[in-house]
Amino acid sequence: FHEVVDEIYYKVDHLEPWAAGSRKTAGRSSTGMCGGVRGVSAGGVTSSAFCLLYKLYTLKLTKKQVLCLINHCDSPYIRGLGFMYLRFTLPPAMMYDWFEPYLDDEEEIDIKAGGGKAMPMGEMIKLMLTRLEWFETRFPRIAVNSEKVIREKLEERAAAQRLNNRNNQASNSKKDVVEKEETKRKEKTRSRSRSRSRSKKSRDRDRSRDRDRRKSRSRSRERRKSRSKSRERHKKHKRDRSRDRYSRDRSRSRDRHHRRDDRHRDRDRDYADDLRRYKEDSTRHKKHSRRSRSR
Repeated sequence: FHEVVDEIYYKVDHLEPWAAGSRKTAGRSSTGMCGGVRGVSAGGVTSSAFCLLYKLYTLKLTKKQVLCLINHCDSPYIRGLGFMYLRFTLPPAMMYDWFEPYLDDEEEIDIKAGGGKAMPMGEMIKLMLTRLEWFETRFPRIAVNSEKVIREKLEERAAAQRLNNRNNQASNSKKDVVEKEETKRKEKTRSRSRSRSRSKKSRDRDRSRDRDRRKSRSRSRERRKSRSKSRERHKKHKRDRSRDRYSRDRSRSRDRHHRRDDRHRDRDRDYADDLRRYKEDSTRHKKHSRRSRSR
């Protein structure tokens, strides 16, 4: 079994019954399992997918092995061949119960040889349940009663999905309305907060401007006071300097006057001394002359 699964993984790349380009259908019916081995000229080369599908049929798979095939995670073609095995071998009454959990499967698979017909796995399963034709071959026919039950269940499922989609759309629209209202409310609160913040900022600016003005006024007042104080100090200094100069001049003038008085006094004293000396000398000379005459 595991060898067959590995062979599917490496060899299978589509789910058609014939290999690409080997089937000749010009002017003939496009359905019917006619192989070249039976001597039919329109037959082609059987694909690896159907050869391995036949190999799985000969193995007589157990339920566990079938579940391993349809839940395999390595390749979508392993799962596809597992579903085809179920479609060819299951009784019609059991088909829907096996296929129903996988009707919403979103894994993508390309069933056409050469590519170009990709679809979700759930869509492929619906095709197997509702159509007999599978490319140039046919699935086993489903009994009318079973086919009717399967179609009714599929329609009920589709209606439930449509209802769910409508409910989801309504809930999404309600959510969108609520989100829009919420965004509007947030925008309003933001605008209010912005206006408040702007008003607060403007108030803060006005306060800061008033503070700056007050500070500038106080600074100007302090400057004026300092200037007036400096002027008064300068004036006082000038006055002190002028007083000092005046006192110095007065002291100098007094010193000069005293010096002049002292000089005059010295001169007067010298003159008096000279006069006294002169008188003494004159008296001495007279006495000496008298003495000399008397002799």
